[in-house]
Amino acid sequence: MTDDLADLLGDPAIEVAPRLLGAVLRHRGVAVRLTEVEAYAGADDPGSHAFRGRTPRTTVMFGPAGRLYVYFTYGMHHCANVVCGPDGEAAAVLLRAGEVVEGIDLARERRPNSSDRDLARGPARLCRALDVDRQQDGADLRLGPVLELGPPPTAGTVRTGPRVGLRQAPDRPWRFWLDAEPTVSAYRPAAPLRPR
Repeated sequence: MTDDLADLLGDPAIEVAPRLLGAVLRHRGVAVRLTEVEAYAGADDPGSHAFRGRTPRTTVMFGPAGRLYVYFTYGMHHCANVVCGPDGEAAAVLLRAGEVVEGIDLARERRPNSSDRDLARGPARLCRALDVDRQQDGADLRLGPVLELGPPPTAGTVRTGPRVGLRQAPDRPWRFWLDAEPTVSAYRPAAPLRPR
């Protein structure tokens, strides 16, 4: 990992998350510029997979920083996170959405019948466009998929709000996105639990 990347990813998730906006993730012929992310702070965050401690699923979240944490959800989707923070303390940033900036024809093959705006708009779509799945869980972001830092977002272009679809800690403003980016996903709060 370059010193810049190591420095960036060694900080807490809520500091790392907005810095990742504009970064580019490259994998298998496609590059996506990140436009939306969410921070998850492990043991201090009831919305985090690692809130209750280390499990086989969450081991990657405990470090080292600079790895990719990939999980499977709803029996059909993969979601990717950049592991950050000090080694041994679970933290990660969910990659929610981005703009395909290279390999658009390949991304279209992987996401047929999608508009260019929607190719990586949402965490599962982003993984599909990049061909990321559980095989990349724990991957070193220096080797592939490769994370390249972009220029830092300019003042006033980063927006923040609640994370999408969480029932635990739903009001924490730990979702970050680039203002006026058409690839940012739509905000959806968690559906309330129905009484049984």
